[in-house]
Amino acid sequence: MKQIIFHIPKYEENQIYEKICQAFELLQVEKDLKPDMKVLLKPNLIMARKPESAATTHPLIVSSVARWLSQHGITQVLIAESPGGPYTAEHLKTVYQVCGMHAAEPYAKLNMEFGFESVPTPEGFVNHTFNLIKPVIEADYIINLPKLKTHAMTGYSGGIKNLFGTIPGLQKPQLHYRFPDIEAFSNMLLELSLVVKPQLTVIDGICAMEGNGPTGGTPYSLGLLLASRDMYTQDSFAASIMGLDPMSIVMLRQAKEHGLIHPEELEPIGDPIPQGLVPFQRPDTSNLDFSSKVPGFLQKPFTAMMKRVLKSYPKLEPEKCIGCGKCAESCPANIIEIRDKKARFRKKGCISCFCCQEMCPMKAIAVKKAI
Repeated sequence: MKQIIFHIPKYEENQIYEKICQAFELLQVEKDLKPDMKVLLKPNLIMARKPESAATTHPLIVSSVARWLSQHGITQVLIAESPGGPYTAEHLKTVYQVCGMHAAEPYAKLNMEFGFESVPTPEGFVNHTFNLIKPVIEADYIINLPKLKTHAMTGYSGGIKNLFGTIPGLQKPQLHYRFPDIEAFSNMLLELSLVVKPQLTVIDGICAMEGNGPTGGTPYSLGLLLASRDMYTQDSFAASIMGLDPMSIVMLRQAKEHGLIHPEELEPIGDPIPQGLVPFQRPDTSNLDFSSKVPGFLQKPFTAMMKRVLKSYPKLEPEKCIGCGKCAESCPANIIEIRDKKARFRKKGCISCFCCQEMCPMKAIAVKKAI
């Protein structure tokens, strides 16, 4: 499995385009294409954030991929995403504008169609169907363009996690509520990825995010662009670059258990990984794992007990809250309300998904341990 690694110190249009051209040549992407294909570009546009925040895929990555496709005769290139919040024209126009996606318009269209369809899954999946936005269903070829980030719930956000944005609008919190446990939620993400099946994944790690990702963290200048046809092995590889143990990321462990990750087949091509990288700061929601200190027969009950004891909850920082209601809108358990222009949380019923923290534009929601 070819793993393309290019060192790009900053977002400079010509250099990024040149590296995209090299990556696609090495992966022989041109052989996949036909002139009448509908090609979908799926960036991470989780919310309306400027590119320098490192929360979203940089527009120069998206425009460079679209430009390469245009240069190779593909005329039907669509950029589509269902960000956090409602899947509506008004909301998406703002997201496109703030995230800088209009930079790609000479080579691609921005999706402004808001339908979705139910898609059946293979036999044996926990989820028998997924509702997917129509551009995903109608695409002949999907290029996944995630942003490399830590994540408050899943620990890591890359190729697999980016595909959660194919679920329409506020149906995403519904899936959080249906699968509040990290094992079940991660399995849902894995099953979703196997339904969407992008043909190619290009990870924007030039300026990544560490800490309280996917939106409340801080930029990390990693300077790497990664590209591969094997999204699962690439995610494992990218997590290790960040200083994370891939097998501590539940969705990656599950992918490994399903035979989807093959580190022994990884063939790095391009630039070497920079030496002396400082491990990414982990989210505040990360729990210490004491189970290795406990005898084997006690590890499962001990871990279950510690999950209850160390469970994290959202905590409002009132001085930062502007009462916009984005947290309440995104809360799958409906435990948040806005009173006197401030958010009010109920601890009872909270599933600790941290959708509220994820969607807060003011970074007004912190993490509080149960003890």
